Formats: sequence, structure tokens, C-alpha cells
Amino acid sequence: MELPKNLKTIRKLRNLTQETMAEKLGVSTYSYAKIERGETDVNISRLQQIAKIMEIELSQLFCLDEKKIFQLGTNNNTQGDNWYVNSSAQTECKQELEKAHFINKQQKTEIDYLKQQTSYLKEIIDLLKRK
Repeated sequence: MELPKNLKTIRKLRNLTQETMAEKLGVSTYSYAKIERGETDVNISRLQQIAKIMEIELSQLFCLDEKKIFQLGTNNNTQGDNWYVNSSAQTECKQELEKAHFINKQQKTEIDYLKQQTSYLKEIIDLLKRK
């Protein structure tokens, strides 16, 4: 998955600057640039915000490929450019998105488990301090 590269490519095609993206996301330009360079992990909700700003579907952030996604120009019925994805690319995008959701769910489960373990350890420490 080349998410950082895709973010940069789509942003440039949409004539958006890193400064504009950062401002709309409520982060510093430096923080947004780190996302595009792949130096920071991005959660699904942040990716949804980015997709909304870029006026594309979330799945398109995961599978930008010249063979699969191409720019057709401005449609009179909508604002901006429309992106079209062929059916095999849509399937691949959906699979990537499902994987991302699964990974996110797994991470949340692990975090909940670690929080519970931390709670147990705090209780043990409190009991030991009382003795």
C-alpha cells in the first residue's frame, strides 16, 4: 500500500497545498507533511477527513494507480473532478479498506486488553503498598 504517495498525488491533482490540507484538518503543516511522507500512522477517522477534503471516496486513497483510476475532467453536474475506478480496482480497494478496518479493530482490542492489564497491575501495586 502506497498511501503516503497516493495522498500527495491526489492532493496535487486537486490543486491543494499541504498548508491548505493542514488548515482544514486542524493540524500543523509539519504534521500533515509527515503523513504524506509516511512518517506517522494515520487512523481511519483522519483518513476519512482527508478523503472528504479531497472530495473522493476513502477507498480511493488506498489504490491510486494510473491503470485503475484516471481523471476524466469536470462534470457539469458536480463540482471539481470526478474519479472513476474500474470494477477490479473497486474490489481491490474494498479489500484494502476491509483490511484496514480489521487492523484498526485488532488494535483497539489490543489497547483495551492492555488497559485492563494496566488496571490489574495498579490494583496489585496498591495491595502491595498497603502491606
